[in-house]
Amino acid sequence: MTAPVTGAATGAAEAPERAPAAEDDPGFGIYVHWPFCRSKCPYCDFNSHVRERVDQDRWRRALLRDLEHAAAHSANRRVTSVFFGGGTPSLMPAETVAAVIENIARLWDLAADAEITLEANPTSAEAERFAGFARAGVNRLSLGVQALDDDALRFLGRQHSAAEALAALNLARANFARISFDLIYARPGQNLAAWQRELNDALTLGPEHIALYQLTIEEGTAFQAAWRRGELVLPVEEEAATLFEATDLQLTEAGLPAYEISNHARPGAACRHNLTYWRYGDYVGVGPGAHGRLTWDGVKHATRQHRAPEPWLDLVERQGHGWRSAQPVTAEESLTEMVMMGLRLTDGIPPGAFQRVLGAGPQAVLPAERLERLSQEGLLEVDDRGLRATAAGRQRLDALLAYLFT
Repeated sequence: MTAPVTGAATGAAEAPERAPAAEDDPGFGIYVHWPFCRSKCPYCDFNSHVRERVDQDRWRRALLRDLEHAAAHSANRRVTSVFFGGGTPSLMPAETVAAVIENIARLWDLAADAEITLEANPTSAEAERFAGFARAGVNRLSLGVQALDDDALRFLGRQHSAAEALAALNLARANFARISFDLIYARPGQNLAAWQRELNDALTLGPEHIALYQLTIEEGTAFQAAWRRGELVLPVEEEAATLFEATDLQLTEAGLPAYEISNHARPGAACRHNLTYWRYGDYVGVGPGAHGRLTWDGVKHATRQHRAPEPWLDLVERQGHGWRSAQPVTAEESLTEMVMMGLRLTDGIPPGAFQRVLGAGPQAVLPAERLERLSQEGLLEVDDRGLRATAAGRQRLDALLAYLFT
């Protein structure tokens, strides 16, 4: 997905002081999708596309227009987080990032302590842009390190080396108050001892937040084709479970417990934007393929943007926005979505969230006999603190949810 990274420079932006949104206030976020990458990673099924040339002025204008349309459906909201995702947002000009943030502040009430995150690749060319992003208003950088081993990086199709990743982390600390980085594990041939050594190397970098993802085979990826041909063999389920458990233990002992299945952070350093998703708050989705959840006229709506970049751009220029659909979310759909997202969190779903979304507690809206069975099997806990999956339940979350809702 070494040498230690130096501490934050005194010139870095100050960290926002406010803690993540309270459990009964999930916050209101804005997600901006930049769909372009220099190359397509073989494991990636995100809406990302390789283009030799991008008309930056057209794309900047389109993103600003799309924001205006979303604002018309979410007036008087206070924005607590902005997240530039992709694709590779670090390929965006800093001027575009600044224009988007300025437009958000004009259209909504942008909190003074809002978390503003940008995803970046740690290549040397993109790291040179960090100072510009910081000046534009970004105060949290999420680096796609993915591995600290050059052979693993080549296997994952990454364009940076481990040395470049370390240099990018150093430069990021000089420009941003908050930093996160990603690692991918359960790679072919990766045993427990090797992964623990790599994790130890990662911890020497002094992170406040790490996202750790098990390598999975996704539909339509190059890895799926190789897997079907028998050229790619991942660790079996038992081995992957052992890696997951060891990861959780090692990071918890290092002071970065899991607050979500794949995300570990020091106290107070959780990603506020993602917490808005997991706590089932409202958020705007801007850009090709972006999804949103917005409440207007007392009804939560699921918004979806046109997925393909060029048709999305044409659509915005013709009609003023890229929305492909905006459908009311039924109570049943809200229950499913809230539980699927909320059970990913270590703290689970507080009673207030059920009241906020559905007007009743978990025992009233979920099948009591199934809750009881999952509780007896040590997979779920239901009490006055709400509903949450145990460590064993989070490890088997897909099966748990399938049982709960079918």
